[in-house]
Amino acid sequence: MQLANHLDIAPIILPLVTGAFLLLFDERRHTFKSLVNVASTLGLLVIAWLLVAQADVEGSMASVYLLGNWAAPFGIVLVVDRLSALMLLLTALLANAALVFSLARWHKGGQHFHSLFQFLLMGLNGAFLTGDLFNLFVFFEVLLAASYGLMLHGSGVTRVRFGMHYIVVNLGASMLFLIGVSLIYGVTGTLNMADLAVRIPAVAAQDRALLEAGTAILGIAFLTKAGMWPLCFWLPGAYSAAAAPVAAMFSIMTKVGVYAVLRLSPLLLGARAGDSASFGDIGLLTAGLVTMAFGTIGVLASQAMARLASYSVLVSSGTLLAAVGMADAGVTAGALFYLVSSTLTIGALFLLVELVDRSQDPAANILAVTMEAYGDDPEEEEVVEEVGVTLPATLAILGLCFVLCGLLLSGMPPLSGFLGKFALLSAALSTGDDNAISGMAWAFFAVLIISGLFAMVAMLRVGIRTFWAPPIEGVVPRVLIVEFAPIALLLALCVVMTINAGPVMAYVDATSQSLHAPDAYIEGVLSARQVPSPKMEAGL
Repeated sequence: MQLANHLDIAPIILPLVTGAFLLLFDERRHTFKSLVNVASTLGLLVIAWLLVAQADVEGSMASVYLLGNWAAPFGIVLVVDRLSALMLLLTALLANAALVFSLARWHKGGQHFHSLFQFLLMGLNGAFLTGDLFNLFVFFEVLLAASYGLMLHGSGVTRVRFGMHYIVVNLGASMLFLIGVSLIYGVTGTLNMADLAVRIPAVAAQDRALLEAGTAILGIAFLTKAGMWPLCFWLPGAYSAAAAPVAAMFSIMTKVGVYAVLRLSPLLLGARAGDSASFGDIGLLTAGLVTMAFGTIGVLASQAMARLASYSVLVSSGTLLAAVGMADAGVTAGALFYLVSSTLTIGALFLLVELVDRSQDPAANILAVTMEAYGDDPEEEEVVEEVGVTLPATLAILGLCFVLCGLLLSGMPPLSGFLGKFALLSAALSTGDDNAISGMAWAFFAVLIISGLFAMVAMLRVGIRTFWAPPIEGVVPRVLIVEFAPIALLLALCVVMTINAGPVMAYVDATSQSLHAPDAYIEGVLSARQVPSPKMEAGL
């Protein structure tokens, strides 16, 4: 078999081999480990780009890789379609930015950073590629095990405390995952996703309640990882306490739960699911709206930039979950566009927070918030005749990046954040029958608009306090090129999305259509043929 035929499994094998290889070397060899990690992560970016091109050419037909050369549903399968390829590319882009940023200082802050980083990528890529539920659980555990180490990377009392919360909550979610998978297997006798889509319509009436209970429990596990309210209590503290490059990578980890719901909801509970069709859609839509509202309140209440970024993750997750709950191809297409834009933006914001915080005095910030709350005006005590404040070049550049993040998160035109929200709203307001707009669509419209408005208010408030006030005693943060370049890259990608919105929207629209009409996916997986071996050709 040609090497190109193994491209589907390369996003899993490459980080696995790299992470294991790096464990063989002493931790003091920072330069060598950094070079190997960067080379591997760049290789993943190239592979992901090739898989996106392959998926776009193949259209609705998925590329299926049979591990062990066992045909589905008996063997393990990896499936590359437009959605999984898109998530692989998004992960690789964010990983390269976070890794380059970490080379300034964070990769030396603890043990085995580079190996853990590669194992995290292995788990993420495997979760996006796998075609059965049990191996989805396996890859979930791989990425979570790596994230536990990265969450605690750099030590510190706050990081350890919130890290323990993060670990305990995710262990509980993993237990629910196993319970849900066990119930589904007990009813259907399979865990292959395509085979489940075939068997679920034929489940006996007396077993359907057990099937739906297993599906609901499995959904709770996914939604805990996605940060749905009220299961998101752990997320703001954990994400704001993590090291900057780790928090940037965590912005894609919440999307793994969203991806699982997006993949399985139309496949297993879509129009062809019989009596279980549309199971949980209303609950998912409602939970998404509440999560958006909770995240919006958190954004507005946040005084620290790290907390603001963490609550922005909840707003993003809530928006995507509500969009999935609408079960409409047009809304899903807009949600995918928004997913890419918001993930890149939040990743850039997490990296930016650390650079900006270097010029801040925490005590002065607390004093400013207190005086703002009680209506005290320091200018009443002392009048300073100052026409304006000159911003140093470093703060000016960081401020420009902060402005771009604010415009993208709030959905202001003409950037990709606005285009994603516009696509979401225009599709959501067209989902009703006979041109009648449903009440839930109006609720989605209102919450999405209000969340953008409040995000802009919060970003303006923090931006004025951070960049408009004079630097404390002339302190200007020292920023290295390897720290600024990743932020500029992620924001530049959002600008590129804006300029090339037509091709990107065409890709996500085709992705959405294949998700809501999964016949080609099911047929591709179940009809995948084993590769002939000499023994098979000889009839042995």
